[in-house]
Amino acid sequence: MTKPMRVPGRAWQPSGPTRAAGRWNPSQWALLLVLAGNMLIDALEVSVVIVALPSVGQDLRIPLTGLQWLISGFALGFGGLLLFGARLVELLGRRRVYLAALVVFAAASAGSGLTSEPWVLVAMRFVKGFGAALTAPTGLAIIGTVFREGRDRDRAVSVYVFFGAVGFTAGLLLSGLLTGADWRWAFLFPSPVVLVLFALGLRFLPADVPHPSAVRSFDAAGAATFAGLLLTLVYGVVTVPEAGWSPRAIVPFVLAIMLAAVLVAVERCARRPLVRLDVLRNGTLVRSMLGAATLNGSYLGLLLLTTVRLQTQHGWSPWQTALAFLPASAPVAVTSLVTGRLVRRFGTARPIALGALCAVAACLLYLPRASGTTVHYATDVLPSMLLMGTGFVLAFAALNIQATARIAERDRPAAVGLYQTAVQVAAALVPAAVAAVVATGAGERAAALLVLAVALLGLVPSAAHRVASRHPSLQE
Repeated sequence: MTKPMRVPGRAWQPSGPTRAAGRWNPSQWALLLVLAGNMLIDALEVSVVIVALPSVGQDLRIPLTGLQWLISGFALGFGGLLLFGARLVELLGRRRVYLAALVVFAAASAGSGLTSEPWVLVAMRFVKGFGAALTAPTGLAIIGTVFREGRDRDRAVSVYVFFGAVGFTAGLLLSGLLTGADWRWAFLFPSPVVLVLFALGLRFLPADVPHPSAVRSFDAAGAATFAGLLLTLVYGVVTVPEAGWSPRAIVPFVLAIMLAAVLVAVERCARRPLVRLDVLRNGTLVRSMLGAATLNGSYLGLLLLTTVRLQTQHGWSPWQTALAFLPASAPVAVTSLVTGRLVRRFGTARPIALGALCAVAACLLYLPRASGTTVHYATDVLPSMLLMGTGFVLAFAALNIQATARIAERDRPAAVGLYQTAVQVAAALVPAAVAAVVATGAGERAAALLVLAVALLGLVPSAAHRVASRHPSLQE
């Protein structure tokens, strides 16, 4: 899922008087429409593919290990280049990069809907992920400079977050409707919408000037190494079913290990590193990253398993599948405006622990029915969807807040970037692993066990928090 953290950047300053006083003027409303509308598109790009996967596979004759690249490709572009995207925005300008990203996103949407080449489809998904990496975090930063601090900014951020939460559900429903006609429409429809947002952005996105203290270092070597590391890791995972533990499958894992070592060396020597290794020493941030990654990974892994089961094995239509997933997505949209109050009342520890337990319970309920010959929605699917949706409602906002709770103000942009990257890395790796397990012939039950293992890993941050609370020195 794609949902922004409420931490605007601070590396850019507005070039003109953009802060509002009193009621919002039409330009501010139009600007918020552009930012929130694009956030909705970024969010629905995650879900729109899930329902369409079986139709794409049948039409283009792509196996599941190939289809999963449509999920992983977007996540790799988003998570693998998120930190680099933030650096581009900082050094080249919010307005310039935002508008360019919208054009590229629209072109990639058109290309992905028109092609019949699987590799082109995957490449376009990667490009769209990079576009989201440029626009999704930048929207909050623009809101932070245009809307006056206090009630005005809080309202604007709430609208932005709400559109992001609604986007995932909207993607499911649109994909269910459009895929029923032709899966290509599910990939094409964002293109004209984004072009409209681009036209509005030309008029209403404020100009900005670089912060005088910004160090002009893109760290392209770090960005390429990190993206390459994730790409080789996913490639290795999905190659195992076809090649076994042969050199063809082992080499990508060895290369990933080497790239990890190179990344550490490059970032330690970089003039201004993208990956702030020192920030990762903060135990609270690392626990939040693990909790959010496992929650997002188990969520997407369960949806992938279920869409393959319902459509490929039991003949459900895309629309029926989209409706079946609503209990897992709609609660997040409905409660997005009140989750902050939940955290203020109960803190972060209890909602995170309960959310992780809900995810585990969802997987446990799904496991005995993973390879059933029949599907009874009320007993086989609905309980797991409800529990997974509840887990997201309880834990995700709390994890966002907890991630930067003990981070110094100067380090928060770096911490937010690392946190969001962890969420997207899980979105790339877990579906790949699920597809690989199914492709080995181990079956859906073995894949469900894998998703359960990911959900169980999500209990570790809560356990570690209890230990750290008794030993305050572990908090930092």
